[in-house]
Amino acid sequence: METQRINQTPESGGRRTNSGQLRPGTNLVNRYLIQDVIGVGGMGSVYRARDLHFPNVVKLVAVKEMINQAPDPLVRQTVVQNFEREANILATLSHPAIPRIYDYFTLDSRSYLVLEFVNGQDLEVFLSRTEGFLPEERVLDWAIQLCDVLSFLHDHKPDPIIFRDMKPSNVMVNQHNNIILVDFGIAKPFQTGQKGTMIGTEGYSPPEQYRGEANTLADIYALGATIHHLITRRDPRLEPPFSFGERPVRKINASVSIEFETVINTALQYNVENRFKSAEDFKQNLIAAGRKTGLLNRIQSNQTSATVSATAGGIKPVWAFQCEDEIRGTPLYLGGMLYVGCYDNNLYALNAATGKFSWKYPTDGGVVSRPSAADGVIFFGSEDKRLHAINAQTGKMMWIYNTDGRIRSSGRIADGHIFIGSDDKYLHAINLASGRLAWRYEVGDEIRSSPFIVGDLIYFGSEGGELLCVDFRGQLKWRFKAKRGITSSPWVQDNVVYFNSMDGFMYALDAKSGWLVWRFRMEKASIVSPYVSDALVFTGSSDGHLYAVDVRNAKEIWRYKTNHQVNGSPTVYKDSVYIGSVDNNLYCLELRTGRLRWKFETKGPITGTPCIYDDILYFGSTDHFLYALLA
Repeated sequence: METQRINQTPESGGRRTNSGQLRPGTNLVNRYLIQDVIGVGGMGSVYRARDLHFPNVVKLVAVKEMINQAPDPLVRQTVVQNFEREANILATLSHPAIPRIYDYFTLDSRSYLVLEFVNGQDLEVFLSRTEGFLPEERVLDWAIQLCDVLSFLHDHKPDPIIFRDMKPSNVMVNQHNNIILVDFGIAKPFQTGQKGTMIGTEGYSPPEQYRGEANTLADIYALGATIHHLITRRDPRLEPPFSFGERPVRKINASVSIEFETVINTALQYNVENRFKSAEDFKQNLIAAGRKTGLLNRIQSNQTSATVSATAGGIKPVWAFQCEDEIRGTPLYLGGMLYVGCYDNNLYALNAATGKFSWKYPTDGGVVSRPSAADGVIFFGSEDKRLHAINAQTGKMMWIYNTDGRIRSSGRIADGHIFIGSDDKYLHAINLASGRLAWRYEVGDEIRSSPFIVGDLIYFGSEGGELLCVDFRGQLKWRFKAKRGITSSPWVQDNVVYFNSMDGFMYALDAKSGWLVWRFRMEKASIVSPYVSDALVFTGSSDGHLYAVDVRNAKEIWRYKTNHQVNGSPTVYKDSVYIGSVDNNLYCLELRTGRLRWKFETKGPITGTPCIYDDILYFGSTDHFLYALLA
């Protein structure tokens, strides 16, 4: 990543403390309003700041400042290279335990990284503020999470990434007891046969790292040293290097199980060949120890009891707007406004920041579809059998197109037309400007699936169980027959079409030919539309589960059980998956692990799909309310 020069004063009034730190109130490059110092190191400080590019919400970021005052030019160059390397590495990574990078720039003799703000504290601080030994299940939980993120780094393509500085002060724990790995300043891609200088922290680094020969197994040793420190409270920096064998875990903390001690000892073996072969191997041994001791069940129980819910006062909506009937569909965000249909026969327009009512447009039937928009016009179908086009600012009708059946499909816009299905058994192609029919394609069954458009091809399902592909002229390219109806809307990515059927399967088809690539069996029927992100496809089912499935081979990566049917479709935002359930809850889960982060309870089933914009999540419930939450 190249550095960039920002030709603006770094702070209003040049305000710095005597120690050179930015004062609260400083406006950095006219964007980042400094609020407080949250960390201090030898090369600079870390600040909590507000990103002023989002005036309607409070978006917090961490600003990491590096002051390069080394007198030796070669040392200065190395410092800058390390800082740039951290920015470059973070820019390529996407994992819930790694902070996202938002910005990187240089200003005079200082360089800045703008990162995701982690609301928590590092494990060294956590340990210092805790009396007595930490519970074994807590340390085990952290160790499993750290193995997961190390496995992600070590499997990085094209080259594995070695963190090289695992220690408690480089691991943060947030308010949900989830760990975040910070400070990638000396992390680097690993290339076989490459040697380097000794970099790391004495006491945590393995012997080969002192010789500049570290590979991925060096991180396993350092993680073992970190776990040893956390569970024994004995700081390895104050002990002779590589002397863990002289202070056995259970001699210091007799409450630790022999199974956990054995895993720690294996990670801390002096000889590389005697350690775990990979971070995944380390993780599986930790899980096995947790199962054998019963600690794994205790960890899961603690996670459940710690779940934040609205009824417990943990989550408060940014705002909530009450309609006159159930909200079964999905809202649309457009230009600071939110548009959502309701079963009270109205489409509502609200201010997205405040929830303030702007206007509503009446129809003669319930609105369950998601609106679409183009050129300042909102398009949506209704159970009154009509497609409505209305002015986005005023709510005034532009035109109406009539079908012969209720419209529950959501329209998709491309090539100057909107494509939408109807219970009249046709897919309609309608001109956006005139509202006139260009063509329609008959399938013989109701179309409640919403089309997905790629290039000049349109993919959609029917209640007769067919998944069809037609072109922009309305000519059939291919069709695939499932055993039961397809209400699910398809998702097309990398030449593969994903969709669910009422026959209980999720299908993956070749997008060009319609040939079956694989199918994934769920426990019950599904009307949920899949969502693909990070080589995973997420979907739900009336069996009450949210599934994460590998797009390459249909292998189930994880599943999460809700307390009722999942009929709404998932949304992925950053490192989380959001989905509603008929059990009245909206769930937020970690993308890669399925770990529950929080849930928000309403007073009715949630059947629509959440909409997220600028870290605000919008969704409706059959309790008649539209909610806005911090994502």
